[in-house]
Amino acid sequence: MSQIFDFFFKQYLEYQTIDIVLEIIAVIFGFLSVWFSKQNKIWVFPTGMISTVIFVYLLLKCSLLGDMMINAYYFAMSVYGWYIWTRKIDEDHVTPISTITKKEKQTSIIIFIATLIFVFVVYKTIEKWTSWVAYVDTITTAIFFVGMWLMARRKIENWIFWIIGDIISVPLYFHKGFTFTSFQYLGFTFIAIFGYLAWKKHLNKTQQTA
Repeated sequence: MSQIFDFFFKQYLEYQTIDIVLEIIAVIFGFLSVWFSKQNKIWVFPTGMISTVIFVYLLLKCSLLGDMMINAYYFAMSVYGWYIWTRKIDEDHVTPISTITKKEKQTSIIIFIATLIFVFVVYKTIEKWTSWVAYVDTITTAIFFVGMWLMARRKIENWIFWIIGDIISVPLYFHKGFTFTSFQYLGFTFIAIFGYLAWKKHLNKTQQTA
């Protein structure tokens, strides 16, 4: 039993207690954010902002720049998404769930490629483009950047990017020593799958009654 515990949590022996507590708090609010997103509730943004602020601090402290930029970007997109989700398209309705448009597909591609280039340049500048972790971190950063942008615009396709990114992040964060965060992304994967199904059902119902 102790061997299993050491396998998952041994790295925390070197962490400060405050950092462990902060990671747990960030994970809890991260779960709340994804759950509210699945439920199509506006609380996705304030809870997500709390989680991302904490992770920016923790990841910067550990020099995980790609992940830190993801969370900083999440915070900015949360502000944007909060505005979009509450913006009224008429007197009685706010921005609805919808599918991605051709223009948004093009923008998503641009965001993905631009993110790859940006994160690569950052890693090269600080001379940390030296392992497979940096390569995978760059790809997941690009995936999550697109996913967050689509979620902020209330596009159902955001869940596809979350699912792919979450699956990759489970072993990645475990390798980095963030066991609680690795478990978080495992939970995120299942919530994202159910989130996609819930949004799909809502979208179909809306289209049928339109």
